[in-house]
Amino acid sequence: MSEITYKYIRDYLMAIEPDDDIIIRTIRKDALNNNVPIIKSEVKNLLKWILATKKPSKVLEIGTAVAYSSIIMSDFIDTDGCITTIERSEDMIKKAKENIKKAGKENVITLLEGDASDILSSIDDTFDVIFMDAAKGQYLTFLPECLRLLKKGGILICDNVLQNGTVAKSRFSVPRRQRTIHNRMREFLWELNHNKNFQTSILPIADGVTLSYKKY
Repeated sequence: MSEITYKYIRDYLMAIEPDDDIIIRTIRKDALNNNVPIIKSEVKNLLKWILATKKPSKVLEIGTAVAYSSIIMSDFIDTDGCITTIERSEDMIKKAKENIKKAGKENVITLLEGDASDILSSIDDTFDVIFMDAAKGQYLTFLPECLRLLKKGGILICDNVLQNGTVAKSRFSVPRRQRTIHNRMREFLWELNHNKNFQTSILPIADGVTLSYKKY
């Protein structure tokens, strides 16, 4: 997992934050032990704050992994709210279902299995919050569907947008194998920042997070 924040700052912030419940701690430990990418503490706390403030009824997550973030968000939605989350990896789907069951969130979290490129276009609903944490090279591809599915006044949150800080550097300064995703992420950030439908802020926390408010 990448990071762009000074380590001593991250260590201090993690040292003073309250403990998560046992299920969240267990999922996090298991994910880290198995090299499964999950949201960092700063992003976790940002999601909690946004959802606690907005109390959304419907949340869409693109990129479930092991359902760590889904389960965290489920504690901060409206009483009758729900979370729809999309995952294509069979291994991740299996583990996500186990974790959702352990957390007792089966009636709150709906897991859609398959490629987000196919699933997003088939969804006929709107959401108060969309959290995108999937294949970074696909963010630009997913953006039009996010715009379609997000309610006016809704919030789009995208994680890992600064790619360990390399996005801010010249493409020639990154390894050749990383240049495609470097270009795509720069295109995504440009489009998001200049899209008249959104008011966007890019936060240099964890590995970079965008917050976009849908104005129209």
